[in-house]
Amino acid sequence: MPGVTLSTGGESEQKAGVFVVYKHPLCFCCTKWVNHLKENNISVSTSLELDMGTIRKQWGIPRGMEGCHTAVWHNKYVFEGHVPASYIQKFLLAPPEGGIGLLVPGMPVGSPGMEVDGKFEAYNIYLLLEGGDYRPFARVETSQP
Repeated sequence: MPGVTLSTGGESEQKAGVFVVYKHPLCFCCTKWVNHLKENNISVSTSLELDMGTIRKQWGIPRGMEGCHTAVWHNKYVFEGHVPASYIQKFLLAPPEGGIGLLVPGMPVGSPGMEVDGKFEAYNIYLLLEGGDYRPFARVETSQP
């Protein structure tokens, strides 16, 4: 999404409306996912968290829909797991009615940050709705969505 400044910092930057990625300090696939966002012209900040459960609870991530990391945009929208940058950009350009974010549960092989040479596992992206419900948003069938 050209021209979108999505910045590394904590709560004060969150209030200013940047894209903050909450991740465990020892998670390397999360770092690769952050790099994927940067490669797609999305600036992000990171916040290292030992208790990701608290972050997920705060943002209403349903049980069983957890990913590896949680990203928050403008203290308004949440992106859980290895959501491709193109789908984040699409969501931010036209947020679906009642939608508060996107979810990629688990760690699908071949998703951004989970690349493995020659391997890809198709996966679903879900729309997180106000109130904690979710529904299918997209199916990713290739490693370059």
